[in-house]
Amino acid sequence: MKDLVLIGGGGHCKAVIDVVEMTGEWRIAGIVERPGSPIREVMGYPVIGYDDKLQALAERFPYALVTVGQIKSPDIRERLFTSALQSGFEMATIVSPLARVARSAVVKAGTVVMHFALVGPDAQIGVNTIINTRALVEHDAVVGDHCHIATTAVLNGNVIVGDYCMIGSGSICREGISIGDRCLVGMGTVVRKLVPQGTLFVGEKSQ
Repeated sequence: MKDLVLIGGGGHCKAVIDVVEMTGEWRIAGIVERPGSPIREVMGYPVIGYDDKLQALAERFPYALVTVGQIKSPDIRERLFTSALQSGFEMATIVSPLARVARSAVVKAGTVVMHFALVGPDAQIGVNTIINTRALVEHDAVVGDHCHIATTAVLNGNVIVGDYCMIGSGSICREGISIGDRCLVGMGTVVRKLVPQGTLFVGEKSQ
């Protein structure tokens, strides 16, 4: 098994640990936290360092994954991802054995596909992205870098989601629509038309 460092020890980290343990492909070396954090362990895995000393950890452990969650802003996840790469880590791609990723789909580095998610044929998922529990990314859909497709969100066929986006839990995106960079689609929202860059979209609600 390959040693893996998890960067960020909050609630999302716990969910990722559950996925990583099920894969049987990775050995969690430990957790990286922010300087001054009171967290000392997460689900039995120790904090082995802080994010201002990533280079020293990269010399010991080859792989890392950012396990900070993303709701309002992707900025912390992006910063940690960039810092980890610059420090010499190779960013892992983790797919739950309970998820389904089509053989023609592309899932890029630093992305995690959580339990019971589905990524359809010819879909493309960018770097450092969360495809959360039971999310659906249908055929030919594109999800950019540093995004979070939250629990039970639905991206129908040919949907395009830009970089740095959050698609809230239970939201439904109509086939073929585009969502610009840095958009936040609210929980339970139905998206039927283009969403311009930088929009907080909390329009129609699903029934």
